[in-house]
Amino acid sequence: MDPYIRIEHLTRTYVRGTNEIHALNDVSVEIADGEFVALMGPSGSGKTTLLNIVAGIDHATSGAVSIGDQDVLAMSDARKAAWRTRNVGYVFQFYNLMPMLTAYENVELPLLVLPLTRAQRREHAQAALEAVSILTRRDHYPKQLSGGEQQRVAIARAIVTDAKVLVADEPTGNLDAESEQEIMTLLKRLNKELGKTMLMVTHDSAAAAFADRTIRLEKGRLNTKTPETAGA
Repeated sequence: MDPYIRIEHLTRTYVRGTNEIHALNDVSVEIADGEFVALMGPSGSGKTTLLNIVAGIDHATSGAVSIGDQDVLAMSDARKAAWRTRNVGYVFQFYNLMPMLTAYENVELPLLVLPLTRAQRREHAQAALEAVSILTRRDHYPKQLSGGEQQRVAIARAIVTDAKVLVADEPTGNLDAESEQEIMTLLKRLNKELGKTMLMVTHDSAAAAFADRTIRLEKGRLNTKTPETAGA
């Protein structure tokens, strides 16, 4: 498969007072179209920083990131925000649902900035909820849902614009073992059936086993001594 995401010599440096913190240091990775990649490493290794730069949320100090034919780092902030809405879905560890909105309204949120009619938004939102098997809970508020159900709603929100790329930051980190298995099975199905290209940060080897490949970061660098492992 041809690379769909290209990360080349990526560096991210933060300045804290008189100190420089090298969150990423000359990282280069290629991810194929439709590939599911797990990103592992100890806390502070730069995993979430890498995820946020790929998603167009954070800025790089130097290097290049391209997704498809788009140079992500060359975009203005405004253009990047518009591009991200259509092309990247983000799944968070703690769901990031709006507590005063129903499941349906949370999923509909990304569609409000797109040129869609109310009927079109309803069609997209209901299809996304159905895809993650949570449509029957569409009128429930987050506090009325279990952790696994809230994460299903969050995943529905991530796919509602039909984004080609899904990035997930510890998507099972706040779930029990049964819910973790259900969510990872769901993410794997979306990867295979809908052809989503996925990059997932995790500390959990059981979650990483669902990926096609695992890459590891340590102190902002790729750990090339650790073999990449094929997932289930």
